[in-house]
Formats: sequence, C-alpha cells, structure tokens
Amino acid sequence: MAGPLLQACGLGAALRSRAALRPLGLLAPPSRGVTGPGPGSGSGEAALEENPFYEKYRHKIRELRRSSPDVFESRMEKRNEAKKQPVGYSSQGEFIRCMEEKAEGLGTKTSKGGFTKDKTLDSILNVEMVKEKSAEEIKQIWNQYFSAKDTVYAVIPAEKFDLIWKRAQKCPSFLYALPRKEGYEFFVGQWSGTELHFTSLINIQTQGETAPSQLVLYHYPELQKEKGIVLMTAEMDSKFLVVHEAQCLANQVQLFYATDRSETYELVETFNHRSSEFKYMSVIAELEQSGLGRELRPGQVSDKS
Repeated sequence: MAGPLLQACGLGAALRSRAALRPLGLLAPPSRGVTGPGPGSGSGEAALEENPFYEKYRHKIRELRRSSPDVFESRMEKRNEAKKQPVGYSSQGEFIRCMEEKAEGLGTKTSKGGFTKDKTLDSILNVEMVKEKSAEEIKQIWNQYFSAKDTVYAVIPAEKFDLIWKRAQKCPSFLYALPRKEGYEFFVGQWSGTELHFTSLINIQTQGETAPSQLVLYHYPELQKEKGIVLMTAEMDSKFLVVHEAQCLANQVQLFYATDRSETYELVETFNHRSSEFKYMSVIAELEQSGLGRELRPGQVSDKS
C-alpha cells in the first residue's frame, strides 16, 4: 500500500548553508537582509525555481497552480511562514498526529503511485513452506529471489530490528540526506506500522498533504521469533529514485535507528521531540563520517579499473 501521504504540517525550511556542500531539497529563504518578496521578485513558483530540484517537480507544481491556484498560493504563504522558523521546526507533535490521521483514513483506499496495497509476506513467499528451513536457507532464498529484481532488499537480524522497531515507536519520523551532484536532497521518512515511507522534502512543501510516497520499505517480522530474522524489501517510484539511491536511504535507517552511538540516535530524538534544536547539517556530518552514499557523489569514487 502507498501508506500515509506525508504532510508538511509546518515542517520548517532551512537557512542556506554557508558550507561548500549546501543542502538541497530545502527551500532556501531570501538573501540576507530580505524579509519578503518585493517589487519585481516574481511569483511563488519563480521563487521555487531557485531550488536545484525544481525541474524534477516542475510539471506537478505548474499543474497544481493551474488546477487549484488558491491551494498553490496558500502553500506558498505557508512556505514563507515556515522559512522564519528554525531548521527542523514542525510542531512535531502536530506533524505526527497529521500522519497518523492520514494513515487511518487511507486504510481502505487504493494505493497511488504504483505501490502495492497491503503487501504481505505471503504474497511474496510461501511462509508455511519456508518455516521448515533454517534461517540461513531462508536468507539465501530471499537474496537469490530479489537479486534478479531492480529493488532494495535485506535480511535483518532480529536483535537489530528489535532496536530499530523500539526506537521507531518513540521517534516515527526523521530527515534523511541523499547525496547529489550539486549537494544533498532531503527526504522525510515516516513509519506506518512496519512500513517506512519516504518522500522528498520539496515534494511535501509543494504538495502538502497530497504528497505521495516515493519509496516504501516493507519489513516482515513473521519469522523473527522462530528464525531470528526480519525480511525487508521495497517499492519505489522510478521517476524520482533509482535503486542505488533507494539503497542509500535504506542504509541510513540502520545508521540512525540501529546505531550504538548515542550521539547519532540523539539526532533522531531531537528531530521528533526537540525539533527547534534540530540541525540538518548534523545529518550530513553523520552521513559523510559513515561513508554511506559516497558512490553517489561524482569525483569521490576512486579511479579503480
């Protein structure tokens, strides 16, 4: 299923970074000293064009402007208000409540964006048959099956998923950074049951509550107690993400939710419970320290033949 349509619900935009690797996907505010659009500053869409990822979403933005100009202008106004808030500000409790309400409302609706509704483990694997096999045999079957498919998959040890799951209950959302040629594009990840839904921050800012998932990670704990493993696979919108980009986001879930480093997980706690203190550059620093996504950055891949 497509899961909850991630909502902006006040999620704040960030100030433009002074660092060479400036984050992308966050709508940058006007230049220093400018408090709002002045004469000749152009429309809300013109301001959005400054974002390096505008081209990817231009069609949807213009379609929204044509079909619902009032909604478009309303979202531009909310965007301007959000720019006045600290990085990560979202009235996070309200943000999560909006997600949960949307998830409840979508329980019986048809999925959008090509995602499978109620994607069960039984729809992929004959669970009764594999129960007779060892965890290692199931792992081989799972990996072999998905290795021929253009998707993300994993077999997660039960102990590690336990930690991820407990933390996801306390902190159901987080901001992830995806390395790009020009910098970083930010994605919001939101847990809905054992599904983890991602959509880009600019997608949320331009489409609000109608922003669809662009990547869904499906976790299956059915064999966790008996076999000590949790199976995971994914579906993605190939218009926005390719497999190695989706893999980078999936790897970051373990980086931030399964870490032994208290400083790393503290970023997740801060985003969820002390959002006014959240600093997006800390996410980038953790990502660069881990080495995840390095292959996505041109010029940082070693010249090996």
